[in-house]
Amino acid sequence: MSPRVVSSAELEEFQRNGYLLLRQLFDRHEMEILLTHARGDATLLAGAAGRRDATGQVTKLALWNQAGDDLYSMFSRSPRVVDRMQDLLGGEVYHYHTKMMLKEPYVGGAWEWHQDYGYWYNNGCLFPWLASCLIAVDRATRNNGCLQVLKGSHLMGRIDHGKSGDQTGADPERVSAALERMELVYVEAEPGDALFFHCNLLHRSDQNRSPDPRWSLICCYNAARNDPYKESRHPRYEPLAKVSDSAIKDWARGHA
Repeated sequence: MSPRVVSSAELEEFQRNGYLLLRQLFDRHEMEILLTHARGDATLLAGAAGRRDATGQVTKLALWNQAGDDLYSMFSRSPRVVDRMQDLLGGEVYHYHTKMMLKEPYVGGAWEWHQDYGYWYNNGCLFPWLASCLIAVDRATRNNGCLQVLKGSHLMGRIDHGKSGDQTGADPERVSAALERMELVYVEAEPGDALFFHCNLLHRSDQNRSPDPRWSLICCYNAARNDPYKESRHPRYEPLAKVSDSAIKDWARGHA
């Protein structure tokens, strides 16, 4: 384990609210490297799958399980993410998967209210010891469908989920009751800002009705001690090798 990087106050905030927002975890140059590469990555774009929301509008995502030596993995293997995730989850973590969310101008569909554990529970993970780090690639605002969270909703435990369009949505009755009692937070963010959030945190996003894209890179982790008891579409435990803190810029110099 690396020396602790999350402060006691930050850990308390995560445990109380279900999320921790860190501004400028990655600098402007690093985000320019990622944005330029991703926008021109034909493989990423070709592999992005559409997901319809309840109204039939489509949002796209590209997802992969393995953390390798590509640019995206320089983020998911970054000590700035991994060390904090280990502090927040209380021990060693491994890479569960990473996805790039591509919410395009005017046509980017919504994501319905859900918990990530609503998806992952059936993958053999016995405990909700998983979390994600959402890194804003584009500027995220209310206008282009930024993430919304219900503060403290992770303390409700896992909620029943069902199909909503092509997505899996949380029980509407329970979500409606939660909305009456918990604070709704719009997570507006600049490129490089990072949101660490618990797998039971209720979250959603609106359709993108603006002329501005909203892309985000979401790196997901499971606690090593929560190794799934069965095979699924996401991997079982294997050690995660962190890269150096300069790996993103080193990658860019090597691929100039």
